[in-house]
Amino acid sequence: MDQLIFVVFGASGDLTKRKLIPAIFELFKEELLPERFAVLGVSRSELSDEAFREHVFYANDHIETVEEERSNFRNFANRLFYQPIQTKEKTDYEKVKNRLIQLDEQFETGGNYIFYLSTPPSLYGVIPEYLSAYGLNKENGGWRRLVVEKPFGYDYESAKDLNEKLTLHFDEEQIYRIDHYLGKETVQNLLVTRFANGIFEPLWNRNYIQHVQITSAENIGVGSRGGYYDQSGALRDMFQNHLMQIVAHVAMEPPISSDAQAIRSEKLKLFQSIRPIPSHEIPKQVIRGQYLASTIQDEQVNGYRDEEGVPNGSRTETYVAVKFFIDNWRWADVPFYVRTGKALPTKVTEVVITFKHPPHALFRQRDHVFGNNNQLIIRIQPDEGLLLKFGMKVPGAGFNVKNVGMDFHYSDLTDAHVPAAYERLLLDVMKGDATLYTHGDSVIQLWKFVQPILDAWESDPTIKVYGYPAGTWGPTIASKLMGPDEATWRNPCQNLTTSSTYSEL
Repeated sequence: MDQLIFVVFGASGDLTKRKLIPAIFELFKEELLPERFAVLGVSRSELSDEAFREHVFYANDHIETVEEERSNFRNFANRLFYQPIQTKEKTDYEKVKNRLIQLDEQFETGGNYIFYLSTPPSLYGVIPEYLSAYGLNKENGGWRRLVVEKPFGYDYESAKDLNEKLTLHFDEEQIYRIDHYLGKETVQNLLVTRFANGIFEPLWNRNYIQHVQITSAENIGVGSRGGYYDQSGALRDMFQNHLMQIVAHVAMEPPISSDAQAIRSEKLKLFQSIRPIPSHEIPKQVIRGQYLASTIQDEQVNGYRDEEGVPNGSRTETYVAVKFFIDNWRWADVPFYVRTGKALPTKVTEVVITFKHPPHALFRQRDHVFGNNNQLIIRIQPDEGLLLKFGMKVPGAGFNVKNVGMDFHYSDLTDAHVPAAYERLLLDVMKGDATLYTHGDSVIQLWKFVQPILDAWESDPTIKVYGYPAGTWGPTIASKLMGPDEATWRNPCQNLTTSSTYSEL
């Protein structure tokens, strides 16, 4: 790996302390960083190098302290530096340039810089422009990379505008749009499950799959983040980015190789194949909900509109379920059902592949045809793993059939250190591997799909926001998204193999 300087804009903020510095320190302890590297924090707060080290490292509760690693602590801390600037003042970026030249000479990093924007989205267009003004985007000898946190726009127009501003000053190959969901081992394992196993890929199409479900549930409400959350909602916050990236991993065509360009190209083709939802079908194919006050285990839980910072009468959705189709050869007429929500019974993310019935029903159970579809459940979090559900004969007379499960738990694969999402993604950008980063064209294509839904909600007050008691699986009307022969949502428990009949409350 090349020597480098990692520059964090917004370095005095929460993300730097909670995620970025702990992730870089873990990479340092695992000896995955280059021998010569430095971290430069840039922000408006007036801090010295020592004060910055104390704030993000020595006094950081998110970094585990082990006495035997004290020498590691000192060695790492001595590579942390800080430069205060007024982020919106163009001339202040000369200070950043001069400090980088100084650190470059001290650590012999060859002019290789990563600029990480851990800032409000309003600065995503400003910082690249001012870096460009001082030539910090030019790859004269060393390389330059720009990492942008989500949200990648608030709607289609703002996303397109942001893309234009970023690519005006940095080439697309220099831009890394980070989605921490793609750093999860089990999201990446979706590709391996599909493309490394001959038993799955032949069945992975419209001939054998009845429908696909993706669920991402949180068991907490918005808490004190109500004011921020009310500006986004579940469709923007989870569906448009995290969940549609999981859809891409499930549904994309096999890439010609495992490199970044091949995989990102297939994802883009997949997003271009998603059938737009006509405006008159949006109330039928998109269900939005809001959690209501309820009592869970004798504890009173607030409804969304009672949360701190949420305006009276807010129509922002805390739950959304979407039915859509992918118009290509592999997936024609196979419905995809994707849902996400807050204040649901448990925290879980999983993909459920439901296979079609055999063409001829031979076996009956109590005078009824055995009708439980085979399912492959891919658990992303928690209790990561795979569960295959299929029918087996009940011991005894006759051919009574019941569903059984065959499971694999990801934790059984290794007891080695599994990098957290940010560790993996930061290491990839240091290596120049964009496989798990989102391409600008894909971002625009996803907003193009989502925008008509947002427009319909904005313009048509008759489209309902359904209430659901906190601690339940969302509005009951969401079950009507599915056809009569498609059973219903799988409501998962925290444990992968526990029956889905009941769930934690």
